[in-house]
Amino acid sequence: MEVINYLIISIIIITIGLIIGYFLKKTYTIEENEIIDKYTFDYLKEGIKDTLQNIVKLRPEELNLNKYEMEKRITNRKKLRKALRSCSCGDFGAKTYVKDYITNLLQQKFDINEITIDKVIDFNNTSKLSSYDKFSILLYQYKKAHGLKAMEKLLTENNLDQLKYDTAGNPYFDITKKDINKLYLSKSNKLDFLDKIEILSQYIYQSFLGHGVIDEIRDMKIDGVSVGVSGISEDFYNYGEDIFVNSKNEYLYSYDSVWIFFQGKSIRLSFLGFGSQRELERVCKNIYRYNSPGQLSEEKGHIENDMKDGSRIVVVRPPFSDSWAFLVRKHDNIRNIEIEELITDENKEVVIDAMSAIIKGCQITAITGGQGSGKTTLLKVLIKFINPTYNIRIQELIFELSLRKLYPFRNILTFKELPNVSGQEGLDLQKKTDGTVNIMGEVATFTVASWIIQMSQVASLFTMFTHHAKTTEDLVSWMRNALLKESGFSNERVAEEQVVRAINFDIHMNMSMEGHRYIERITEIVPIKRNENNCDLYQAIDIIVYSEGKYELIHKISNRAKKDIFRYLTDIEKRKYAKLFEEEDV
Repeated sequence: MEVINYLIISIIIITIGLIIGYFLKKTYTIEENEIIDKYTFDYLKEGIKDTLQNIVKLRPEELNLNKYEMEKRITNRKKLRKALRSCSCGDFGAKTYVKDYITNLLQQKFDINEITIDKVIDFNNTSKLSSYDKFSILLYQYKKAHGLKAMEKLLTENNLDQLKYDTAGNPYFDITKKDINKLYLSKSNKLDFLDKIEILSQYIYQSFLGHGVIDEIRDMKIDGVSVGVSGISEDFYNYGEDIFVNSKNEYLYSYDSVWIFFQGKSIRLSFLGFGSQRELERVCKNIYRYNSPGQLSEEKGHIENDMKDGSRIVVVRPPFSDSWAFLVRKHDNIRNIEIEELITDENKEVVIDAMSAIIKGCQITAITGGQGSGKTTLLKVLIKFINPTYNIRIQELIFELSLRKLYPFRNILTFKELPNVSGQEGLDLQKKTDGTVNIMGEVATFTVASWIIQMSQVASLFTMFTHHAKTTEDLVSWMRNALLKESGFSNERVAEEQVVRAINFDIHMNMSMEGHRYIERITEIVPIKRNENNCDLYQAIDIIVYSEGKYELIHKISNRAKKDIFRYLTDIEKRKYAKLFEEEDV
C-alpha cells in the first residue's frame, strides 16, 4: 500500500513538475518574443502612451523626495500636462515640447538607438518603405531646409502642383504613389540617427495625440486641408456595387480621402489615407477642440472653430453629412508681402493705383470672388493704403485676418461673435472704441450684410469686407435681400437704394484653372438720381478689367466719387491718380 501511495505521489509530483516546466518554458518564450516585439511601432506607441499617462497621474508628493526634487517634478508634470492639452490645437510650441519628450523616452526608456531604430522602420530598405514613409522623409528633409514652407517647396520645385489629364482629356490635380516613389529615388538624402528618431517621434505623436497622416501637412504654409470629402463611407459598401471600386479593385473609402488646397488649387493626395474609419473619427473628434467650443454630436452634426495658429476648422459627421469629414482653412501666412508681389500681370500699375486711390479715398469697398480666389489675402495687403492715423476695428466670426501680426504698430482691435455675445453687440461696442475704419472679414449671412449697411451709415468713416458674389449685380441684390429680411425694410426699391448708396466699389477676384489669381475687374457702383422714368437705381461701371493677361483702364472713376476721394488725398496723390478720374459727371 505504501509503495502504491509512493508511486501515486511521485506521479503527481512529476506531473506538477512537467506542468510548471511547461509554463516556465512558455513564459520564457513569451519574454523572448517580447524582446523582439518591443521594436514594433504598436509596442512603442502603446508604451509611450501609457508612460505619458502615468507621468501625468503621478503624485510627486508621495515619492518621498526632497523639497527641490519634488518641486521640480511638480513643475515638469504641470508643463507636460499643459502641453498635452494644447499640442493638437495649433500650438507649435506645445507640439514641439511633447515630441521632444517622446524622443527622450524612446532613447532612455525604450532602448531606441542607431541599431534598434531600423527594426521599427527599415529606413535603409526602400522596398519596405510605404509611399507615405517616403513622403514623410521627403517632407522632413524639406522642412529642415525651408521650415513651414517645406510643402510649398516640395510641390513647386518638383511640379507636383501641375495639372494632369485623364484619358478623356479632363484636367485634375493629383499626387500619386508613382509620383512620390519617383521623387524619393531622385531627391531623398541619407538619414542619420537623429533624423530617423525625429520621424519616428512624429509618427508616434500623430498616432494618438496629433492629426494622423495630415498632422505635419496641416502645419505647413498652404491654404488648407480637407479629409473625408471623396470616396464612399464604409456604410455604403453594403450595397456591393461595382461603381465603388476603382480600376485596381481597391475600395475608394472616404477615410482614405485627403486633399490639400494650395495656391487656389484643390489637389488630391491619392498616395495618402487614414487607413481606417476609426482613425478618421478620432481626428474629427479632436481637431476642433481649441478653447472648448462644445461637443460634436449626432444631433448637431457639425461644428466650426478656429485653432491657436488662426486656422479655421469645420467638422461634419453623419447623419448631417454623408460621411465623417473635416476641413482646415489656413490663415496663418502672416508674411507682410508687398502688393507688387500679389498683383503681377502686365500693366499692374494701373490696378494698384486704382485700389490705392479707392482705399486712401475712404470708399466703402467690397472684395468679391469665389473661395480660394485670394480675397482675404488682398484685403490684408490693402490695409497698407489706409491712413496710418486711422484706428481700425474688425468684426469676424473667428480670428482669421491676424492684422495685428501684420501691422503691429497700428491701432487695431478685433472682436468675434461668441455664443453669449452676438455680432450686433460687438458692433455696438465698436462705436465706443474710437474706431475710424470698420472691416468685416467675411459677409456670409443676411444678418452680417445688414451690419455692413449699418456701419457704412453711422459707425465709421468707411468699411471694407469680403463676399462671394460673382457679379456686382449679384452683390447688390444679395445685400438688398438682406435688408428686406433683417432690417425691417418692406420695399425692395428703398432697400436697394440703401445698398447702392452704401457700397461704392466692388473689387472682384478670380483664379485660372492653373491656380493663377488676378483681379478680374474693379467696378464702381454709381447711384442714378431718382425720377419717375428711372427703372434702375444704379449703374455698375467697370473701371478696370483683366483681359488676356493684361489690366486695362476702360472707364474712369466718376466725378461724384472723385469729389469724395479727393477730400482725403494729398496734392501729390491727386496728381498721381489723375488719369483714373472723369472730368465730368457720369
